[in-house]
Amino acid sequence: VQLVESGGGLVQPGGSLRLSCAAFGFAFSSYNMHWYRQAPGKEREMVGTISMAGSSTNYANSVKGRFTISRDNAKNTVYLQMSSLKLEDTAIYYCSATVRDGGSWSTYWGQGTQVTVSS
Repeated sequence: VQLVESGGGLVQPGGSLRLSCAAFGFAFSSYNMHWYRQAPGKEREMVGTISMAGSSTNYANSVKGRFTISRDNAKNTVYLQMSSLKLEDTAIYYCSATVRDGGSWSTYWGQGTQVTVSS
């Protein structure tokens, strides 16, 4: 299993950015996918989740109405569209999946992509 994030960068407050997470090595369309973030000096927090078919999403209150998670199961990719970015959105963003591997469940993480919101 491998998750590879991309799309991070430097953006001004109020700007937008789209992150991508390409998944390899498991049946992507059979699992919910998650986005997390970790700001400097803070614990990792969940940003949001998308269901297997993409029909259901939920978000942390801090990003609700500004961030949108989507997925393309044909491309084994999940996206995080971020709009109206704030200084406090600065963090490393990770995608994650909990995958059934043999008889047990394992949680996998990507390497993360840095998002910096600054004027």
